[in-house]
Amino acid sequence: MRVKGRHIRILVIYRLSRCHLSTCFRPLLLPSVCVLFFLLHLYFLHTANLKAGDEAYLTGNDAVPYPTSAFNMISPKLQNYLIGTLSDIRTNSIPQVLMTSYDIQESIKKYNELQIVENQNVFGPLLNDSLVLVIQVHNRIQYLRHLITSLAKAKDIESALLIFSHDYYDAEINELVQTIRFCKFMQIFYPHSIQTHMNEFPGESPGDCPRNINKEQAIANGCTNALHPDLYGHYREAKITQIKHHWWWKANRVFNQLEITRHHTGLVLFLEEDHYVAEDFIHVLGIMEKTARAECPQCSIYSLGAPPKAYKSYEISEEVEQTSHLSNMGMAFNSSVWRKIYNCSKSFCEFDDYNWDFSLQHVLNNCLRRSLESLVLISPRAFHIGECGVHHTSDCTSTKAVSKVEEFLRLASKNFYPKHLTIKKTKKWRPSSIGNGGWGDIRDHELCLNMTIPQR
Repeated sequence: MRVKGRHIRILVIYRLSRCHLSTCFRPLLLPSVCVLFFLLHLYFLHTANLKAGDEAYLTGNDAVPYPTSAFNMISPKLQNYLIGTLSDIRTNSIPQVLMTSYDIQESIKKYNELQIVENQNVFGPLLNDSLVLVIQVHNRIQYLRHLITSLAKAKDIESALLIFSHDYYDAEINELVQTIRFCKFMQIFYPHSIQTHMNEFPGESPGDCPRNINKEQAIANGCTNALHPDLYGHYREAKITQIKHHWWWKANRVFNQLEITRHHTGLVLFLEEDHYVAEDFIHVLGIMEKTARAECPQCSIYSLGAPPKAYKSYEISEEVEQTSHLSNMGMAFNSSVWRKIYNCSKSFCEFDDYNWDFSLQHVLNNCLRRSLESLVLISPRAFHIGECGVHHTSDCTSTKAVSKVEEFLRLASKNFYPKHLTIKKTKKWRPSSIGNGGWGDIRDHELCLNMTIPQR
C-alpha cells in the first residue's frame, strides 16, 4: 500500500507539472480574478475618498463625498467593514467596526506610550520659544475640520506643535488629523473616558445614584455614591464630569509627562474642537506676551477669545483688557504659571464645579498667594463656532457660525498684525466663591488628584 500511495503522489505531481493553467486551475481562476479586481476597485475608491477628505478640510467643507458606483450598492455595515479593512492595511490597526472596548484601550495605551511626533523630520525639533497648541477633541469632526482649516492658514504655524487630546477614539477623526502637513503634531488619548468605561466609574456604573434622586432616597436605595451629592443635591453625570477630568489630565500630561514638552518654557495655548482662529493669532499672542513683560508683570495668562457680541464691529481694536477674570477662549500660559496651578491641585480637584475654567478661577482667587491676572483681547483672534454639544443643540451643521466668523475676518483683515497693543485696565472682578455643582462625588476628587502623580 505504501508503494501504491507513493506512485499516486508522483503521478499527481507529474500531471500538475505538465498541466496548463487554463485547464487545471480554470475553476479557481475566474473567482480569484473577480475578487482581486473587486478589492482593487474598493482600494481606489477608498483612496479617492481619503483625498476628498483632505480637500474638504483644506477648503472647510463639511460634507466629504463618499465613493459611488458599485461600492454604494452593498450594505452600509459591509462598507464600513471593508473601509476599515483597507485602513487596516495602511495603519496596521483593527477596523473600528470590530473594535471592542479592550481593543480601544490597547490602541490608546500604544499611542500614549509611543508619543510619536509627526512631521518633525520636515519642520525640525520644538524650540523653547515655539508655540504649543493643545486641542481638546471629543467627537464633533465637522467642527474639528474647520479648526484645522483655520490653523492651516495661520502665519508661522509651521513653527508650532499641535497636540490633539482625544477623549473619544474614532478612526475617521484620527485619519483627519493624520492628513495634516503644515506643521508638527501628535495625538494623545485620555485613558479614563466614558467610551472605554461604559459600565464602570468614571463612566456610568450600574449602582450609581440617579442625578435627581434626593439624598434620603439614595441612602435608602443603597446606591454607590449616596453620601456624596453636589452642593445642590444632585448626583454626578459622567458626560459632564469627563470634560473637567479631560482638561486636567491633558494639562498634566503636556506639562509634566510628555518628553517633547516636559522642559518647554514657551507658551501653551488651549483650544477646543469647536474653535476657529484668525491668521495672525500667533503674531498677536507674541505681542501680548511682550506687552505683559514690559507693562504688566502680574499678567501671565493670555486670552485670544471673546464672546460673540464682541465681534459685531469690523473695526479691529489694538487694546487688551487687564482683568482678574479668567477667559477660557484661546487661553495661554507657560510652565511657570502651570507650576503654581499644579501646586493647588487639591483646590482644583475638590471644588464643587464641573467646569474646568471656573475651577481654575477658584484656584487663582483662593489658593495662590498672589493672584495672577489676564490680558484679554478686545478684538478676538479665537472664536467659538460650536452650536452643538453638551450645552447647545440648536444647530449641528457648523456652517452658519463659520460663515459669520469668516465674514468678520475678511472685513477686518486689513487691520491684522498690529505692531503694539495698549493695556486697558478694568475694575477688580470678584467671582462667586460657590461653584456650579456637578462635582460632589469623592471618586471624581480622587481620580482628579491621581492625575497629578508623576508618570513616565
